[in-house]
Amino acid sequence: MSATVPLALTVNGKPVRLAVDPGATLFEVLREELRLTGTKAGCGQGECGACTVILDDQPVASCLVLAVAANGSRVETIEGLCRDGELHPVQAALVAEGAVQCGFCTPGVVMSAVALLRETPRPTEDQIRQAIAGNLCRCTGYDRIVRAVRRVAGGER
Repeated sequence: MSATVPLALTVNGKPVRLAVDPGATLFEVLREELRLTGTKAGCGQGECGACTVILDDQPVASCLVLAVAANGSRVETIEGLCRDGELHPVQAALVAEGAVQCGFCTPGVVMSAVALLRETPRPTEDQIRQAIAGNLCRCTGYDRIVRAVRRVAGGER
């Protein structure tokens, strides 16, 4: 059994303290230790975007971040977006635009879009496409995702 190291994070607005394996990824800690299973396992190499979370205001592939490297950080997962049982506007727009098909990529796409909209409330189509470029989707063809993000940003341009 390997030694553990202390980890302190704020996850979805709540302080969390635990002991983790020093080689554990943020993805593993979120899913296995904290049971936040909305973050999906995809490629495990940071290529597909299924495991995207927001770490200190930036979207990251949680499979590439050692948990200990995130010590003291703020982490937001898909579970942290819902307020009072209501979908986040990005989630609702994805549903309205028919941009959710198999749903596997959806949590990562949502987190990437939310991070973009927080930084750039009225992004161009190119900015939206660039923000979600790291999120692979085999079902939608991306146009519906782009329309959904544009809807949240204030409509068609």
